Amino acid sequence: MSGGKKELSKEELLAILALRFEKNKKRHPDLQWALVLQKLEAQPDKIDILHEMETTGGEPDVVALQTGEADELCFVDCAAESPSGRRSCCYDLEALESRKEHKPANAAVEWAEQIGSELLTEEQYRQLQQFGKFDAKTSSWVRTPESIRKLGGAIFCDWRYGQVFTYHNGASSYYAARGFRTLLRL
Repeated sequence: MSGGKKELSKEELLAILALRFEKNKKRHPDLQWALVLQKLEAQPDKIDILHEMETTGGEPDVVALQTGEADELCFVDCAAESPSGRRSCCYDLEALESRKEHKPANAAVEWAEQIGSELLTEEQYRQLQQFGKFDAKTSSWVRTPESIRKLGGAIFCDWRYGQVFTYHNGASSYYAARGFRTLLRL
């Protein structure tokens, strides 16, 4: 899906993730890399997903999101701006197929599924902002409630003027500065 990206060995990827983990302790206080590594090694398919998140510009890191599961670890795209390798996409396949001309190459929902992760919800996006300021120049599609999607719309978020804003657009719209962030549960 994202031709030209750099392939990383498992060891290179784990080294990048470990370094990012140690440099950003505020995202996961009271958590040790050894536990994360243990969970990753028990689920090797997740390493492939993290590879795709990393090589498309997501800069995944463990983030202490409140998901309702006590022992669940969440890797989230923590790039300062919406991942550079996952921009210029419609919201979903239905929206992509509805475009008559100037179709983008991808749709966010299906692309996230193809990666093996999921779009952030608006609530998760707001939680992420507690750990940094993300999307100060870009925006990211977030999981859209079915009631909005049925009417042809989709929602996205960004960080401006010291707060998170949630907006709407037609689901078939796409912009060079709009991509999507994903979540991987361990």
